[in-house]
This record gives sequence, C-alpha cells and structure tokens, in this order.
Amino acid sequence: MLQPKKQKYRKQQKGKMKGNAQRGNQLAFGSFGIKTLQEGWITSRQIEAARQAVTRHMKREGQIWIRIFPDKPVTKKPAEVRMGKGKGAPEYYVARVTPGRIMFETDGVPLAIAREALRLAAQKLPVTTKFIIRRDYSEK
Repeated sequence: MLQPKKQKYRKQQKGKMKGNAQRGNQLAFGSFGIKTLQEGWITSRQIEAARQAVTRHMKREGQIWIRIFPDKPVTKKPAEVRMGKGKGAPEYYVARVTPGRIMFETDGVPLAIAREALRLAAQKLPVTTKFIIRRDYSEK
C-alpha cells in the first residue's frame, strides 16, 4: 500500500477541504480518466483496491496512472482508552481530493474496456466520480 517514505511531522491536524481542485484537474498522461465530483479522504487501501480492479479488468494490457498519493496520516487511539493523554498514533494514510481532481488515468486499451475498468475502480472509492475522455481522442 502507498505511504510516504519519510515525513517532517508524524501527526497532522484534520484541516478543511474547500473549493475545487486547482491542480491535477486535467488529463495529463492517458486518454481516459475518472474525476471526482466530491471532496473527501481516500485511504491507501481504497486506492490499492481500485488499482487492482482496473488491472484485472484490463488483463494487464495498456497502462494506468494513479494521480493521487496518500500523504496525510490519520491517527487513532486504541480501543477502550480514556479521554485525554494526547493524540493517538498514526493508523493509516489518506489522500485529500477536491472536486475536479483526476484520480486514475488509462491508455492503450479500447474505449469500452477503459470505461468498464474505471467504472469498477469508481465502485471501490468513497466519492462520486465521472468518466472523462481526452478532447483529441479518436477511435482508430
């Protein structure tokens, strides 16, 4: 699963997510992609599940780009621990996404296969998504 190799600080505050994606909102590598329509946190497990769904459906043909990376640590206190005594230990990592962010891109497969593969990936994610196609794409 994805997680940072090293960080400046082990723990982070929750923060606010407002506005639309200012970067990562255009197709950069592939001809097809899924774009998020909501803001949310996507865990490294969810990203990995989506990646597996895409590669299995595409039968390891074509190429996939994951455009999000889980770099935010989420902490959790152990079960049945009383209030206070500081913040819990980092439990897992999440990627923050805002509306308009491209999460996955694919290329090298026909439109029908890419659409179905990315639909399967979208089912693994906790946000609503939209399938997008490159503007200058044409079936050969």
